[in-house]
Amino acid sequence: MPSFNCSRPTRQRSTTIVGMGAMLTTMMLFMGCRNAEPSGDVSDVRVDSEELSAKESTKSVASQTEPFIFEAPTYETDPDALLDARLPIEVAREGWVRLFDQHTLYGWTIEGEANWRVEDKTITADRGDVSFLHTSTRWSDFVLSLEFQSERDTNSGVFIRCLLQPEDVTTDCIEVNIAPPSDPFPTGSMVKRSQAKGLATDFDPTLWHRMTVRCQNNQTTVAIDGVTVCELEADAVPRIGRVALQHRQGRVAFRDIRIRPLGLKSLLDQSLSQWKRYPEMSGDIQVNADGDLQVEGGKQQLESKALFGNFILLAEYQMPNVKSNSGIFFRAIPGDVMMGYECQVNDEFLDQNPLKPADAGAGGIFRRQDARIVASEPQRWNTIALVADGNHFSTWVNGLQVTDVFDTRPADVNPRRGQRIEPGAIMIQGHDPTTSVRYRQIAVGSLED
Repeated sequence: MPSFNCSRPTRQRSTTIVGMGAMLTTMMLFMGCRNAEPSGDVSDVRVDSEELSAKESTKSVASQTEPFIFEAPTYETDPDALLDARLPIEVAREGWVRLFDQHTLYGWTIEGEANWRVEDKTITADRGDVSFLHTSTRWSDFVLSLEFQSERDTNSGVFIRCLLQPEDVTTDCIEVNIAPPSDPFPTGSMVKRSQAKGLATDFDPTLWHRMTVRCQNNQTTVAIDGVTVCELEADAVPRIGRVALQHRQGRVAFRDIRIRPLGLKSLLDQSLSQWKRYPEMSGDIQVNADGDLQVEGGKQQLESKALFGNFILLAEYQMPNVKSNSGIFFRAIPGDVMMGYECQVNDEFLDQNPLKPADAGAGGIFRRQDARIVASEPQRWNTIALVADGNHFSTWVNGLQVTDVFDTRPADVNPRRGQRIEPGAIMIQGHDPTTSVRYRQIAVGSLED
């Protein structure tokens, strides 16, 4: 395969285009079927990032005069384009992650038939039925930030805390409208809940506009281009759900879609008061002079005293070299030796190709799904964001989503053997004598139904 030069070490570029058979699997897992959960045991499914990444195929949209026929988009792989979508560490460490990697629809599912596609680093739709593009991950309390561009007659919306198939915007979601001034709920309004005020009466369709939605407990605030236009305080709102983009009428495009979970609390302090230690194990875990958690040496685990079921975790770590190996175990059996799901902490990849993790890759869910790309690097601070919600797990490294997996195995108290949705401990792993890692942030927030 051809290689090319960039500021990072030279990497191989994959150019495989998704075929129809592989595309069906891709859609089932990530981006386009009515049932977001794949069938079968995901332990036997290897997610091929070559089928999920980078550029949209050159297939053109049918003429407006022809009947619309729904076809899922296909993509090529360009690992450097994906890595360029990572967020700066000062942004990622605040918890921000990208919901859209600018090149693929990884992490999204389609409900209904519209021509959703990636176009010039945007998500765009302009033909088809009423349709929703949902995140596969559910969110509870958060700040959502995105840019949108719409024609004057466009009727679209951004749905938050949304069901896969919302039927009633007063119970199944909160719809932030994108609609003309003549609409009863013009742009920025929460449909059937609260009408936007103080917004310019007309949008220039050639311009991009920033929408910021803050959703915490029963309070929701919408700002357009930095101006608060709508506020809502109501108990009759869902507590958790997906973010969804709607196509209804006209052309709409979205870009720079980011989300930051709210309510995360640190588990680190100088005395490690929220953790149980295992001094009999050979490795060493201490808080260093900088206040960072230092993990060195052989096998070791640090176990949280609290148990966590459905949660969001944000960790920030640094390793001196690619051979260092650690992990963040979750829903682990308290008192046992790392019997839980493992979110891998490892920066190594093979053949100078970040699409080939050497050991699941940072953010990979070990033995469930490798990271689709190794988005971390040694000798720098990296972030991992993990969402565990029922049998669904998703992770982001430096703001870029790298896994999206459902565990469909039979239930078992031990996550190494089967699906565990019951709460368990979080464990920080010392893997072997080569382990050397610092964590300067480990924070957790609950996902509430």
